[in-house]
Amino acid sequence: MTAASPSPFSSLKGLRPFWQVTLASFLGWFLDAFDQTTLMFTLPDISHDLGCSISLLGGVLFGQSLGRAVGNTAWGWLADRYGRKPAFMLGIVWFALFSALTGLSHSLWMLMIVQFCFGVGFGGEWTASAALLMESVPATLRPIASAIMMSGYEIGYFAAAATQALLLPHYGWRLLFFIGLIPALLAIFIRIGVPESPLWLANHHKNTQYPKTRRRFSWSGAALQAIALMSFLEFQKAAIYTFYPTILRSNHHLSPQMIFWPITLYCLGSFLGKLLCGTLAERFGDERIMQAAIVIVMLSIWPFLCASSWSFLLISAFIMGAAASGVFALVPHYLAQRFPSDQRSFGMGLSYALGSIGQGLASKLIPVLGPTVATLPISAIALVLGSSAVSAGITTLKPRKLPKF
Repeated sequence: MTAASPSPFSSLKGLRPFWQVTLASFLGWFLDAFDQTTLMFTLPDISHDLGCSISLLGGVLFGQSLGRAVGNTAWGWLADRYGRKPAFMLGIVWFALFSALTGLSHSLWMLMIVQFCFGVGFGGEWTASAALLMESVPATLRPIASAIMMSGYEIGYFAAAATQALLLPHYGWRLLFFIGLIPALLAIFIRIGVPESPLWLANHHKNTQYPKTRRRFSWSGAALQAIALMSFLEFQKAAIYTFYPTILRSNHHLSPQMIFWPITLYCLGSFLGKLLCGTLAERFGDERIMQAAIVIVMLSIWPFLCASSWSFLLISAFIMGAAASGVFALVPHYLAQRFPSDQRSFGMGLSYALGSIGQGLASKLIPVLGPTVATLPISAIALVLGSSAVSAGITTLKPRKLPKF
């Protein structure tokens, strides 16, 4: 990379002609996050109403991750075969429907089935929208476009935190999931205002004219690296924040209103961290920025979960958000570079699918290894440190050849 790189302002200005697809991808991930993190905020309440333990609800989270794996791969195939845009729209409507149905669950088994189906749409939406965005903007703008899209997760997380603080004590957990039906309206905006990927259109035309040019999926070194990184990075992510609201309520004895503040700082740090990582990656490359962020995660995980001082708890929440989420700002761009265009959505989806399974395993292992209130954060810390070390190691590998993109 050269020393001269675009400023954040010039990069954002360059994205103006692509504002529809950038906004749609951002909103898709924002709404995904709102619906998914609502479950994390309400775990203690659902546990009480359904008469089950937090450990059993870890099985629900694992079921959701399996659904995400199905959605990532299935939607990847759909997006490669029938277009990024229709797959994006279908994913939005799907996860909104099953988010609302979560609020009607009256047994652990029903909740598990509904959340599995929710995960299918959750994973599918990301797969299609990430490929659509990366193929719609110029190469020089892809890191910042990737960062903007992925910052939608933290804004959605923040919105869920604010909503639960306002509504959960008065109306219960079910209403929060009924709100999740609203995202279906985004499909209308995508249908009207977002164009299809020009790269997909070109490949579709070529495959229509010359059917024998369609290739089988290539298990290249670059593809295997993408899959391995996502497996451990998603595991790390789940170990960091899946039980964070529960730890704040159980170990730090915070009310739903009080946990709003550390989570707000986590989300603020995440938003700024993603934009910063996207900007720095234009100059220093994805891998260096990922490695720096992972090191900060390892240094911050103990105060993030266990700090006894309110001030340290808030400061570490901001730092952890900036580092742990900053890594994910670069994920769409990092993955997109490792698959050829006619296999890109499926490859990105497969990487995220196996990552989702890693996330589900972490969600299940944490309460198993730390079954009490005292041991839950210790279990999470150990898993974060191990998965972070492996993730950093994977980013140091250099594939022999990357597809043209």
